[in-house]
Amino acid sequence: MLAAYKQRADLKVEPSELRRLIDEYMRSKIATIALIMLVAVVLAALFAVWLAPQNPYDLATLDLLDARIAPGGRSETGVIFLLGSDQQGRDILSAILYGLRISMGVGVLSTVVALIFGGVLGLIAGSVGGRIDALIMRIADIQLSFPPVLLALILLAFLRPGIGNIVIALVAVQWAYYARTTRSSALVECRKQYMEAAACLGLSPTRKMFKHLLPNCLSPLIVIAALQVASAITLEATLSFLGLGVPVTEPSLGSLIANGQQYMLSGDYWISLFPGVALVIAIVSLNLVADQLKDILNPRLKLQ
Repeated sequence: MLAAYKQRADLKVEPSELRRLIDEYMRSKIATIALIMLVAVVLAALFAVWLAPQNPYDLATLDLLDARIAPGGRSETGVIFLLGSDQQGRDILSAILYGLRISMGVGVLSTVVALIFGGVLGLIAGSVGGRIDALIMRIADIQLSFPPVLLALILLAFLRPGIGNIVIALVAVQWAYYARTTRSSALVECRKQYMEAAACLGLSPTRKMFKHLLPNCLSPLIVIAALQVASAITLEATLSFLGLGVPVTEPSLGSLIANGQQYMLSGDYWISLFPGVALVIAIVSLNLVADQLKDILNPRLKLQ
């Protein structure tokens, strides 16, 4: 029993193992390019305050005389708008950088909270079992029976638009994926000898759950989280486009696309086009990185 317990996995990664994972990831040129694009998007979002030529939501910096200037155009004051300006005189490039910060932040935050919440419930369901397991899984089944957009719309109908409320809605949409995946992994791991040895050694349920069981459930959770960040950003953009996401006083890629919708037919395509391109780049790069992580952490899926 003691030998089996020593073979458990802990929450630590050896440097040699980390180097192997990095080398294996870099073998794919497409995944490497996607990672570079993703890093560029993340850095642009993090340093938006310093990179943006203008604070697009500071009314003191806006001038209606600069409204709907074409990409590369110059205002009467000599300011060049590389990606043009919108109907209120906002610099589109600045608005995209600030919008990336909100969209990426909401996507990452909601995914992390959903992972923690759903992962803990999945561990409890898989390790405790019985009625608690049945209750958690039935709630997850009910949640998964609703389309994500519909469930988010229902929740936001009772909540006011805002960053905090949309994070709550996105967590409610995502948590069941992590709970079911964690439960499935936990059921397999609980039958292994190292978990039986941990029980014989008298370890507390909390220690067994988080120190010994959780590390063996992390690989699929990391893959799902990488994919769900892209899904959360897409859903946030959809809700903001419909006017139910972040408030109009905060930039978001979805709301930026919606701002220029009515001007598309008049030829002012850039108001919606460039925020849409930024959204596509962020989502595609995230999906490609997640797909490569899936192949590395779950190599058996390559054969399917």
